[in-house]
Amino acid sequence: MKPLRRREIEQFSLSFLDVICCGFGAIVLLLIITKTMQPMVLEKSTVDLDGQVAAKREAVNTIQGQTRTVKRQISDEQDQLDKVLELLARARRELSEILGEFATTSEQADQQQVENSRLVAARQSLSEEMTRLLGAGFTRQDNVIGGITVDSEYIIFVIDTSGSMQSAAWPHAIRKVSETLNIYPNVKGIQVMNDMGDYMFPNYADEWIPDSPERRREIMMRLSAWAPYSNSSPVEGIEHAIRTFWAPDKKISIYVFGDDFSTRDTIEEVVDRVDIMNAAGEDGSRRVRIHGVGFPVIFQVTNQPTSGFRYAALMRELTFRNDGTFVGLPGLQ
Repeated sequence: MKPLRRREIEQFSLSFLDVICCGFGAIVLLLIITKTMQPMVLEKSTVDLDGQVAAKREAVNTIQGQTRTVKRQISDEQDQLDKVLELLARARRELSEILGEFATTSEQADQQQVENSRLVAARQSLSEEMTRLLGAGFTRQDNVIGGITVDSEYIIFVIDTSGSMQSAAWPHAIRKVSETLNIYPNVKGIQVMNDMGDYMFPNYADEWIPDSPERRREIMMRLSAWAPYSNSSPVEGIEHAIRTFWAPDKKISIYVFGDDFSTRDTIEEVVDRVDIMNAAGEDGSRRVRIHGVGFPVIFQVTNQPTSGFRYAALMRELTFRNDGTFVGLPGLQ
């Protein structure tokens, strides 16, 4: 009897069973793990995140809306601020103009007050010579000369014949000469020269012209076309008039008509020279009065008013020291 052979176990069959068991174990393990998880938590977390995102978006939209509103308000307020600033700038300009006008008016008022003080000081009662010249009951009706004392028996006109006077102020100057002659109805002598000391009537050089109605008419007629050379300075004419006609027994008035003082002489130098030539007497008065009339040609026609200021300063000082009055005309009309 042959012994029975034991069947050999196939390796393939054992390996397959191992795989099946491992796979089954893995499935069981997966079931166990899956069973311990809570999927609802993941779903809830997702829902919560969506809500937060939506809330954030809504907050962003709200902020953007508020931002647009604030920007519109800022723009509106900026427009209002621009308008306010414009109104403020306009108010400042108007205030500056008003202050400028006030300063000018105040300065003019101060100057007028000074002039009035000088005019009051210059006014004198009729002396014996004035009584003889004008009559005891004389009352001057015309005040265009501005309170100039009329106590002289001799008058001299020193007239600026420069181009500025000829072109801009000559008719006005002629009228002022006529008005000045009218306040002296009768004098013992007249003389007319320009600011250089050149005589209108050369045949009466260094002499007094006898006063008469005919001579006055001739002066006015010749004055309309009289235009000798001038250096735009009254100094030469004033000094020549005093040097030539000063006399201890005569009261003389010099009337200076001009607009300019453009020479290199300083005001102090001119005043000092005139003080020496027209020295004061024992009573403090001077034999020659110096009156001045200023025409504002340099201020209104040219752009360089410095020489006009110098003329006004010179004549104010000369008239003050020599018992006269300076009248600055406000315009050329």
